Amino acid sequence: MVNRYNFKLVETKWQDIWEKSKSFSVKVDKNKKKFYCLEMFPYPSGKIHMGHVRNYTIGDVLARYKALQGYNVLHPMGWDSFGMPAENAAKQNNLDPKDWTESNISKMKSQLKKLGLSIDWDREISTCSEDYYKHQQKFFLELLDKKLVYRKENYVNWDPVDETVLANEQVIDGKGWRSGATVERKKLSQWFFNISKFSQDLLDGLEKLDNWPKKVKTMQKNWIGKSFGCEIDFKIEGDLPVKNIKCFTTRPDTLFGFSFLAVSTDHEISKFYEKNDDFIKFKEECSKTGTTEEAIAVGEKIGFKTNLKAINPLNPEQKVPVYFANFVLMDYGFGAVFGCPGHDQRDFDFAKKYDLDIKTVVRPHDKEDDYKVITEAYPGEGILINSDFLNGIEAPNKSVLKTIEILEEKNLGSKTVNFRLKDWGVSRQRYWGCPIPVAYDENGEIHKIPDSMLPVKLPQNINLNAKGNPLDHQKDWKEIIIDGKKMMRETDTLDTFVCSSWYFLRFCSPKENDYGFKEDDIKYWMPVDQYIGGVEHAILHLLYSRFFMRAISKDNNKINIKEPFDGLFTQGMVCHETYKDPDNNWVSPEEIETIDGKKYLKTDNTKPVKVGASESMSKSKKNTIDPENIIAIYGADAARLFILSDSPPEKDVQWSEEGISSSFKFVQKLWNLNEKMMEQINKNYKEDTDEELTKYTNKYLKKVTKNLENFSYNKIVANLHEMYTHVAKLINNDYKQETLRENYQKILISMQPVLPHFSNECLELMGIKNFKWPDYDEKLTKEDKINLVIQINGKKRGLIPLDPDKTEEEILDITKKDKQIVKYLQENQIKKSIYIKNKLLNIII
Repeated sequence: MVNRYNFKLVETKWQDIWEKSKSFSVKVDKNKKKFYCLEMFPYPSGKIHMGHVRNYTIGDVLARYKALQGYNVLHPMGWDSFGMPAENAAKQNNLDPKDWTESNISKMKSQLKKLGLSIDWDREISTCSEDYYKHQQKFFLELLDKKLVYRKENYVNWDPVDETVLANEQVIDGKGWRSGATVERKKLSQWFFNISKFSQDLLDGLEKLDNWPKKVKTMQKNWIGKSFGCEIDFKIEGDLPVKNIKCFTTRPDTLFGFSFLAVSTDHEISKFYEKNDDFIKFKEECSKTGTTEEAIAVGEKIGFKTNLKAINPLNPEQKVPVYFANFVLMDYGFGAVFGCPGHDQRDFDFAKKYDLDIKTVVRPHDKEDDYKVITEAYPGEGILINSDFLNGIEAPNKSVLKTIEILEEKNLGSKTVNFRLKDWGVSRQRYWGCPIPVAYDENGEIHKIPDSMLPVKLPQNINLNAKGNPLDHQKDWKEIIIDGKKMMRETDTLDTFVCSSWYFLRFCSPKENDYGFKEDDIKYWMPVDQYIGGVEHAILHLLYSRFFMRAISKDNNKINIKEPFDGLFTQGMVCHETYKDPDNNWVSPEEIETIDGKKYLKTDNTKPVKVGASESMSKSKKNTIDPENIIAIYGADAARLFILSDSPPEKDVQWSEEGISSSFKFVQKLWNLNEKMMEQINKNYKEDTDEELTKYTNKYLKKVTKNLENFSYNKIVANLHEMYTHVAKLINNDYKQETLRENYQKILISMQPVLPHFSNECLELMGIKNFKWPDYDEKLTKEDKINLVIQINGKKRGLIPLDPDKTEEEILDITKKDKQIVKYLQENQIKKSIYIKNKLLNIII
């Protein structure tokens, strides 16, 4: 019996060698081609889980492959280390957020190293490090000079639990993305990045991102939300000095269905109601609705009726009431919308509530002109009806432009473009974040913190349990002297998405002191060749990163890089069953034991555990698996093999003990194969009995190379299993030592990306130290014979062995003479044939 593969000794050995030699530190030879491989950096929450393992293993496979191909590979790691979780944990445990964060980084770094990742740890960064956020503060001031940063009072999404502002993208189904609390509307003076300035450019740039998933580009396109519409001036009648209210609409063709005009509670006409108690109460009620489209869509629609009337520009005889409404915000159009209840569900709900007219002006193509909207709005395509001179026009494809044309002729409106994308609010009312580098004089004027006083550091040893923003209570820290004048620091800190919107640049020059990066480094390394991360960040992080590159490149003669990521790959999640105890509390797999096929609590095996759906691993649901335990039991190579095996990398993978155990056993089989190979090599036969091993090795290398290039990593695992079966048989033939060594060396090198510890150990035992990705001979990959499937009218009727690459005409002639096939063709006329090269011929009779 051969010795079993002792993964603990081997993997520890190679981890130690890599650490000491820093074999993956990038020594940049800028005459060589480069490959920048980057996974989305993690938040240091304490421990990695198998979801992290999958993300970083996928990137590591690619990085190792490119390194073997001779590229300068940049494959770094960092930590997205500011944010509310650290602050909340510090509050709960009476700790300093910095200490808590750095302790977690140390734990997670240790775990990642055990996976044998080809990471250049010399380039490690952490966003809460002063060396990092000093440059972020410089960038902020640079964008302030470019007028891409500004401060204004505005309604924001307020998380009442975290007591902080959220960007629209951070509100999911009306709730805070971290706390889960229902988001409220609150008016605050906030800092904004002028991302909307680049709306068209961001939209146009998507067309050039050929190596991005289509679904991600579609999500960004929808979020940017370019829409053509019309600005309309509605004449106003009433007891107030208001003559006109302007609004933007994408559907001016539905004006004949107009039944009310709704304005924001902050519209300029609100000044006439500042002393109206009922209006004040209404405005307070509106604050309970968030500012996102999702919150507005699901929230109750409420209004406050004014004494004003709006006149329909296409039908001056029609006059409708003007309302203040909670679903109208000032940052869309002009803070005013015209209501057409028949064809907008929001307007429909509002009209039902206040008993307003609901007039049908668009009928579906399959309905008659007497069609009426009754139970819900009809927003789809159709034909205009009940619209006077617009009747019969196809809506909206032709009717919108026709209506705009009429409005422009009468000077009642004008064609315009609007974007859904709003400026990015970056102010956060919390301690553990990057301080905003500005101060205010006694008149409230903004002053930049001088470069010599950067970075603005966070005060230490403060009371985090103070209500609201802890920095507001730090009098000594807030007071500052600039140019001999007393000023007050800004106490808001920056959204953590600012930290992650440029970290890929810092990896290029992590030690640079004067600026966030060196120009030469950026020109060489950027853009990132392959970025890997979850699709859940398709809008937030990726869009912000694209904005940041444009903002830095604006008015910059030295740098003009608009897109940060040339290639994007969105990996699937690792899923596991979820469990709850009888009290409906989440339970982790480690807290469960199985008795007679049923699951119970280990602490009390009389209490059954409810098994829930399999969901992506989440610490909040406790359905995570600790990779450190898996590595200790099965080894890093087995963990890597399993995490790549079951599903394509872009799909979710289901965790199972059986799966990881099977991967472990396969690594043992490979070790047994290695032992047999060494025995055969030492026999040193004088002649080869055949060329099968060399032919198979070339075919195998072609498959693996293709699958690496296409991110078909699960197929590589299948290739390894197939290789084991074939080679285990072939080495029983007699081959010269040179033949065995040459072919087996290539096979071992091909394992490097997936099984680096095993591969390195076997190569070292063969005395091989320097190696590169092996080439294959295309001539040797061709099959001597193929079994071509023959179908008649789509039904399989036989297999014919043929030389590959024969023409369709030649195959038809051979088929007509085949004894098994010809009986199906007798007395039938061949209408046509469908040929798939070297695979299938379907004859239609």
